[in-house]
Amino acid sequence: MLWSAALVALVVGAVPVAVVQLMGQSRVRGSLEGLDPRPVVIVPGAGLRPDGGPSLYLERRLAAARDLYRAGTVRTILVSGDASTPYHDEPSSMRTWLLGQGAPDAAIVRDGGGLDTHDTCVRAHTLYGVDRAIVVSQDYHVRRMLFSCQAAGIDVVGVGVSAASVTPLQGAIWRLREIPASWKAFVDAAVRRPPRVSGPSVFTH
Repeated sequence: MLWSAALVALVVGAVPVAVVQLMGQSRVRGSLEGLDPRPVVIVPGAGLRPDGGPSLYLERRLAAARDLYRAGTVRTILVSGDASTPYHDEPSSMRTWLLGQGAPDAAIVRDGGGLDTHDTCVRAHTLYGVDRAIVVSQDYHVRRMLFSCQAAGIDVVGVGVSAASVTPLQGAIWRLREIPASWKAFVDAAVRRPPRVSGPSVFTH
């Protein structure tokens, strides 16, 4: 009886994770070069440094978006993250970095309600009208983001950027975190969970 219960629990836990990862993998592309043009690249947040600048992982995502814009592959860069306080405003930090790299302000759209991957994808589609896009994120995360964006109604492909870390243990933890995060992504998509921030971003700070 215990073995049967354990087997059921394993299936319930493993199947959603496998669905998320396999569906995401089907939309992964090997490199930025040769991608078919799409209107938008979506860049999810990945934390800020103590000085307010993008973290190393976030800089890598932004650099990929910059390169896609320079190549003419995309026309708009949607930067999505947490802007809940004046002291942690990921989209504004991302915008500042892109401006410093020569991207025009008119090409950058900030979404301060992207509190997690699911919210970023749902808001991109429902609030910003994104129907076709490229996503860029670390290689361990991009599959889950592709799943969530597809579930939100976006025709999407993605490219994984480097996840090399100066703290290998932290890198391993982030990879392991994808197991419960993928399970949650499956449930969020299945129940059509609305984003925690429902309206357009308002930057008042």
